[in-house]
Amino acid sequence: MCSEVDIRWMKRALELASEAERAGEVPVGAVLIKDDQLVAEGWNQPISSHDATAHAEIMAMRAAGEELNNYRLTGTTMYVTLEPCSMCVGAMIHARVAKVVYGASEPRTGALGGAFNLLEASQHNHIFTVESGVLAEQSKALLQAFFRSRRK
Repeated sequence: MCSEVDIRWMKRALELASEAERAGEVPVGAVLIKDDQLVAEGWNQPISSHDATAHAEIMAMRAAGEELNNYRLTGTTMYVTLEPCSMCVGAMIHARVAKVVYGASEPRTGALGGAFNLLEASQHNHIFTVESGVLAEQSKALLQAFFRSRRK
């Protein structure tokens, strides 16, 4: 069961996903929160930035690093509309994000249980907690509509 706080921040991530869609990007949005305060946000930008690493989570972490003047993002929660990929999970591990909350599962490339679970590797020196399925239907519907329109 997700909390009102989780729903509030995921709604903001969905707004950012819509921003990505308006820019012609895959609609994924992310917000990084600390002590129930917005630290940074991001949306997918790999196409417009010509940067394969410009996923929503990475954009939010880059902005948070600038805002906090630190690459360590301890005590933060990442809200993202789609289950993160291995690159993003790895970056969140290195940044010491405390918790990840995501909407829709990604069975092909999701790295928190969708395709595989990077957190199961015992070699990591940091593990974050995960909550899945928060506003999953809205996240999934946004993605499905985007890809449906692209196939036309």
